[in-house]
Amino acid sequence: MTPTDPSHAASGRTSPPAADSPPDPSPSTHPGSSSSVSPDSPDTARRSLSFPSGLPIGDSWVETPTTAPVLFPYDGSVVADAPVGDIPLAQQALENALSVRSETGRLPSHLRRSALQGALSAISAHRDAFIDLLVLETGKPLVDCRVELDRTLLTLQTAAEEVARLHGETVPLDLLPSGDGLIGFWVRKPIGVVIGITGFNYPLLLAAHKLAPALAAGCPVIVKPAPQTPFATLWLVHLVREALIAAGGPASAVQLVTGGVEVGSTLTTDRRIGAVSFTGSAAVGHQIARDAAPTKVLLELGSNSALVVAEDADLAAAADAVVRGGYYASGQACISVQRVIVVESVRAALLAELTPRLDAVVVGDPRDPATRVSALIDERSTARVNDWIDDAVTAGATLVHRTEVAPSNGRPIVGPTVLLDLPHGQRAWDEEIFGPVIAIRSVPDLATALRTVNETRYGLHASVYTSSLAIAFAAIDQLDVGGVVINEVPGFRSDVMPYGGVKDSGTGREGPRFAIEELTTTRMAIIRPNL
Repeated sequence: MTPTDPSHAASGRTSPPAADSPPDPSPSTHPGSSSSVSPDSPDTARRSLSFPSGLPIGDSWVETPTTAPVLFPYDGSVVADAPVGDIPLAQQALENALSVRSETGRLPSHLRRSALQGALSAISAHRDAFIDLLVLETGKPLVDCRVELDRTLLTLQTAAEEVARLHGETVPLDLLPSGDGLIGFWVRKPIGVVIGITGFNYPLLLAAHKLAPALAAGCPVIVKPAPQTPFATLWLVHLVREALIAAGGPASAVQLVTGGVEVGSTLTTDRRIGAVSFTGSAAVGHQIARDAAPTKVLLELGSNSALVVAEDADLAAAADAVVRGGYYASGQACISVQRVIVVESVRAALLAELTPRLDAVVVGDPRDPATRVSALIDERSTARVNDWIDDAVTAGATLVHRTEVAPSNGRPIVGPTVLLDLPHGQRAWDEEIFGPVIAIRSVPDLATALRTVNETRYGLHASVYTSSLAIAFAAIDQLDVGGVVINEVPGFRSDVMPYGGVKDSGTGREGPRFAIEELTTTRMAIIRPNL
């Protein structure tokens, strides 16, 4: 993830909506859902939100000392002024969470499941308003925001179901004579207060992946959203708190604090918390892990995901995947296609397949259902992506495609871009660009392609297009990543699967079942019934 402090972050990803399979870039083949979602203005969307002002801290909502405008990335207009927290409010939230730690850990399974089911129903009832808000906060195309909403619902539903599967096992202690007559079993216990720090690109979904497993596990949770996109997360937390109260639980078990680096540091370095779950840049994640030690830290840190095209690949399908997987969410997704590694013998044919598909990608207003690429989250991100493109070209890369887009009210849009034959050492290949930019290199054979995938400090997802089962299993065996995808984009993610990376792409796994395991500890019980 490209952001550079704990107040920023990132991660992202349709058919079925359970999975992070990006929408087709051609609006004629993927028109989106039948609901009419096109917010007329940021002000209209903000007025439709039904949650209190301030921040949900303790049993009520607390006013903040300052506010800051949230901007619509497409044209820079103000969506609304958002509450900005500070260190005292972060400390207040911590004390409240710690005060209900024992109570939350003892909440019966039926209550935790009921709270998550209630939140699921409430969010479903506000589906269109949530989608409107996501478009305005993130500037992400409408089709991607619809996918985010559907995936959020699945995440809540799955977390509620996993409550019923939270259990332990017996242990045969008498495998040694010293254990004769002993009864042993282990159970899972909540790890304690969880701090969830989320990213700007999928603010609703990322918050759900922090909040829902924590609540399912019996852990109080404090969510800190990215400053650019707080409103969808605020509304989510409000609805979860209302559902939790209705079920009979404490409101303080779910809280939210906004703010900058100092707020994030206050939350993550308190030695009384149980775990930190962070989605963001590798540099910030590593700093959090160092500062929070020995607290458990779960990190989802992004990647520069590769798509390999083998000699025997279906080139039309591979070209579709490059475009579909590289440009969804305007390229602001940590498992979007960034590196394309193609075997030399099919390079020319792949490029020929790509050209018409690139021209078909619609760039413009994210509120338009046809749009597939729109403005990046802010001007700083836009400038950085353009700088990396220019640096690559100056160093000798060939600019195969670059869609020129006129500024929207002074806000330029980085259109779909393809770079060919990047020299070594270029950031557009080595680092996560987090924009609609694809870099292509050719290699002599598949073995070299697989080695090239691994020649990076990242390792989140990679995909291989091939007709060979042998190649597929070789990739699964040899690629040093958290997920290997065969004949689909690396951006495929089902919210029920274990999701996470290796190397600088992070530690730990998301997906409700796996996150709940991360947020619980085993407690061993050893009993001698007869003295």
